[in-house]
Amino acid sequence: MTDLLLLAGAVLGYALISGRTRGTPLTAPMVFVAAGLILGDGGVGALSGTATAPMVRILAEATLTLVLFTDAVRIELSVLRREYAFPLRLLGVGMPVGIALGALLAWGVFPGLGMWAAALLAAVLVPTDAALGAAVVTDRRLPVRVRQTLNVESGLNDGIALPIVMALVAVAATTQGDIGSPASWLGFAAQQIGFGALMGTVVGAVGGWLLVRVDAAGWVSTTYRRLFVLALAVVAYAGAEVVGGNGFVSAFVAGLAFGGVARPHCPAVHEFAEREGELLEMATFTLFGAIIIGPRLDDITGPVLGYAVLSLAVVRVAAVAVAMIGAKARWETVAFLGWFGPRGLASILFALLVVEESGIAAADRIMLVTGVTVLLSVYAHGLTAAPWARGFARRAGTFAPSAPENLPVTEHRVRRR
Repeated sequence: MTDLLLLAGAVLGYALISGRTRGTPLTAPMVFVAAGLILGDGGVGALSGTATAPMVRILAEATLTLVLFTDAVRIELSVLRREYAFPLRLLGVGMPVGIALGALLAWGVFPGLGMWAAALLAAVLVPTDAALGAAVVTDRRLPVRVRQTLNVESGLNDGIALPIVMALVAVAATTQGDIGSPASWLGFAAQQIGFGALMGTVVGAVGGWLLVRVDAAGWVSTTYRRLFVLALAVVAYAGAEVVGGNGFVSAFVAGLAFGGVARPHCPAVHEFAEREGELLEMATFTLFGAIIIGPRLDDITGPVLGYAVLSLAVVRVAAVAVAMIGAKARWETVAFLGWFGPRGLASILFALLVVEESGIAAADRIMLVTGVTVLLSVYAHGLTAAPWARGFARRAGTFAPSAPENLPVTEHRVRRR
């Protein structure tokens, strides 16, 4: 009960100053991570627990389900099919290159980690959370194509990375590197990813179709329209788990399917994500500071810190640079897209999934490295977002109207903090 009281107190405290922090380098994740660091065992010891505690597991699963579903709903696939060039480069080229570079770096920096565990660490750290540098995706002075590229990438890469993470978790959990026969891997993919995607498609499409038809008849109230969508995400997750699929894959695919058939009702999802969903996310950041990284600050070594810095400033930037070859974008645009790939909620939650898998010997190391990377990212990207966004917007104002950065694109919904 004390833990709940402290979490509620942190929310109350920040709520009183939230309006004054808008437009400043001080972001909500920075505040709640700091609160966790102060309240946790690394601080005054008022908020304690372990990464495997039931409260942390339940919160992590609920938050990840919500994030995957709402991120997918934010992206209009019909629009993306027309305006895919920059996002496709980052997702189709930048992500695999980032995982490969991150795995090679981890293999070299952490002797004995193993090839599969190194790849798993890289996959855990590849999703981005653009909302950690909210000024980058909300500053309308920036070229809309640059803002929306980061927004779309952040909305889709966690769902795309999830099957990779789950597959690598299964590989890393095996003993003596025996990853099974090709037939066993086909079975695994069909059950976990295939069943999950199928359940998500059915739940999202049918649920969206029903909501559109029934709401048109005037049968649905405003409150229960939002609750219907929340329940739909839960049904997608739980339904997939019941049939042997992956619930998180199902939640992500359900969001894509729902957004495709019930676009007029997507604002209800956005409102939930920016209100009630914000509570789950900030509680996760608080517990991250208090339980996951705060008590481990003394465990941070030179290699761990070095990998975290290189992951943020070198691996991500290099992967984006490779992805943008031939795009004719200016060097600052590439650097801007490369730097603003913050690591946030998805990486925390993916790392917790790894910790839950007791057969992974490197789980503790993966959790520590992920925690340090996210901690650095929360503050480094939060502090640099507004100043660089202002400067880049001023310089981008001199670009020719025909410049690649200035090509018109449709704006997708952004996740604000």
